[in-house]
Amino acid sequence: MTTASPTTGTTGGVNRARVGVQRFGTFLSGMIMPNIAAFIAWGFITMLFITKGFFGAESPFGWHWYPVAEIIGGGGNAETIGWQGAMTALASGDNGNFAAYVGLVGPMVTYLLPLLIANTGGRMVYGARGGVVATIATMGVIVGTDIPMFLGAMIMGPLAAWVTKQMDRLWDGKIKPGFEMLVNNFSAGILGMILAIVGFFVFGPVMLGVSTVLGSVVDWLVSLNLLPLLSIIVEPAKVLFLNNAINHGVFTPLGIEQATETGKSILFLIEANPGPGLGLLLAFTFFGVGAARASAPGAIIIQFFGGIHEIYFPYALSKPMTILALIAGGATGVTTNMLLGGGLAFPAAPGSIIAVSAAAIGPGVGNLLVVLLSVALAALVTFLIAGVILRASRKRDLAADAEASASFEAAIAQTEANKGKSSEALSNLRAGAAANAAVGGDQAPTRADFAADAIAAGATRAPAHISTIVFACDAGMGSSAMGASVLRNKIKKAGFDDISVTNKAIANLDGTEDLVITQQQLTDRARGRTPDAMHVSVDNFMNSPKYDEVVNLVREQHEKN
Repeated sequence: MTTASPTTGTTGGVNRARVGVQRFGTFLSGMIMPNIAAFIAWGFITMLFITKGFFGAESPFGWHWYPVAEIIGGGGNAETIGWQGAMTALASGDNGNFAAYVGLVGPMVTYLLPLLIANTGGRMVYGARGGVVATIATMGVIVGTDIPMFLGAMIMGPLAAWVTKQMDRLWDGKIKPGFEMLVNNFSAGILGMILAIVGFFVFGPVMLGVSTVLGSVVDWLVSLNLLPLLSIIVEPAKVLFLNNAINHGVFTPLGIEQATETGKSILFLIEANPGPGLGLLLAFTFFGVGAARASAPGAIIIQFFGGIHEIYFPYALSKPMTILALIAGGATGVTTNMLLGGGLAFPAAPGSIIAVSAAAIGPGVGNLLVVLLSVALAALVTFLIAGVILRASRKRDLAADAEASASFEAAIAQTEANKGKSSEALSNLRAGAAANAAVGGDQAPTRADFAADAIAAGATRAPAHISTIVFACDAGMGSSAMGASVLRNKIKKAGFDDISVTNKAIANLDGTEDLVITQQQLTDRARGRTPDAMHVSVDNFMNSPKYDEVVNLVREQHEKN
């Protein structure tokens, strides 16, 4: 068995820090993203049935649907309308108090959405049991405040599940046979009760104060026209695969509270605006070189219409200076919406122009036009700046393409000289460098990926039998689903029906995978979750040449058997 040299301390520390930040961000977004459908449903109900909605009493189109809007949107006089059995609450009007229909809008944003978040967070920490206790505890936080408690749910949910997990450890293996169900049910119920009471009297008021402070910060940034400065943080963080954490972990909870009060929120567009990504990909289409230029037009379709923003991250990472263009484009979009009052009625997920338009039309056609203008201007500014950057380095990039293979070979030779001997891992890397031109760009072939597996494991090993291939991304919904679909079709066309090709979130990898395919920036995280699997890094889920290599690997495996 041949050992491989470990990663240097500095590089390893940076990688661990990056993986740690990504993991925390994924945890935050993981509570929101599985429930996005519920947010969209609430958004459509709000857009259609509130007083100023499409079918409301003050419809901008004159489409008042009486009395359905008053019942579903809430606020209708139950005695006048006469729809029996629906939930009502006491309300005040010009003629005094009356029984008003509660409707769907208020209960969904007050109870349903936070409880879904809490349950999801609890399940992430401690399975179904943690989800139940998290839901009970969060109910105390919700009724202990008078605003939608999304941030409270994102904290109380995982916290309650963690406390439940620690409680169960106290008597793990000590319960007499036959009493397990009794102890488990009563302990969870009592703990849930205690946490709900604590949430009502302690946690709720604290989170109310936190929400008030955060809302005041946003209002302060808007009042001083400083909100565009958030792009300095948001755009670089996005290309490091923190996009879901930023959007769904931070802006979505704050945006929902703002949209509940004003009917729309600019916060939904700070990260989700597809304009910067469109501008960057257009710049690579016209001024890029090699594989990046060839693949950029196809990536535009996926990013702009499909809403999978991750697809442009490798382009930015291949030329880090273009992140400045993304920052400028993002700030331009935020400035446009801030000055002209643009915003979305609910989160746009995924962040495609179709989803953005659907979420922007609710507050009116004028709002939709402002939002579309912000997308166009963000794309234009990003395109112009990125174009200048790419054009300035075009000659160097063309020369670098020709020298890349020779430079990598020289680096391998120097490593062997420093080590004093060769190794199987370095031989695989050399083979990968020789085949690099066939792969395209500066992407090393799969043999180099498997050599990296060996380095991470500290030893070389033969490739495993492949029956399960999993595409893994941050959320397990967007780019990985696209990549799995592409490779699945290639595998089927090759006649291998016994190979399973699926997609998952990295956090859901469980060690049963034979081959895991990830974006290059996420491979370290995936390798940490499944160290025994083979790992392949790609820079583009849409059309990576490595897919053909994987198909050939499967073919060779079948020929041997």
